[in-house]
Amino acid sequence: MGVLTLMDAYFKVGDTLTITGVPKPNAAHFNVNICLSEKDIALHVDARFNQLNDIRKVFFTSRQGGTLGKSNYGQSFPFEEGKEFEISIEFKSAEFLVIFPDDSVFHFPNLLGAELYPVIIVDGHVRITSFKISKPPRNQ
Repeated sequence: MGVLTLMDAYFKVGDTLTITGVPKPNAAHFNVNICLSEKDIALHVDARFNQLNDIRKVFFTSRQGGTLGKSNYGQSFPFEEGKEFEISIEFKSAEFLVIFPDDSVFHFPNLLGAELYPVIIVDGHVRITSFKISKPPRNQ
C-alpha cells in the first residue's frame, strides 16, 4: 500500500480537489482524507472492495481528536480494479460534495467547521495518476 500525504495543501472553501487513480489488482480498499491533522479528519472517504465486512461499498466518516464521528455509506460503488477513476470533492462552507465517476454525488457535512484544511492523505491499494486543487474563478 502506498500513502500520498500532502502537507500545506491549502484546500479552502470554494476549491475543488480532483483525484485520478487506478485501484490495484485485488485491492481491499483505498481512502481519501481531508484533514486538519492526522487526528482531526473532516472527511474520510473509504472505497471498500472487500474490507471490514464491507464488499463494494463507499464508507464516509470524520474524526475529531481521534474519535470517529457520524458515518454513512454511499449509494453506489463506481470503482473497478485496474480501471482509472476520477473523484472530485467540492468544498462548500457547510459541506463537502463528493462526485464519483458515475456522476453520483454524496453530501457530507463539514463537522470540523474549518474553512481551510492543510493536510490531504490518500492511502490504500491505489495508484494515483493525477492530483489537483482548483480554485474558483475570480469573478465569482
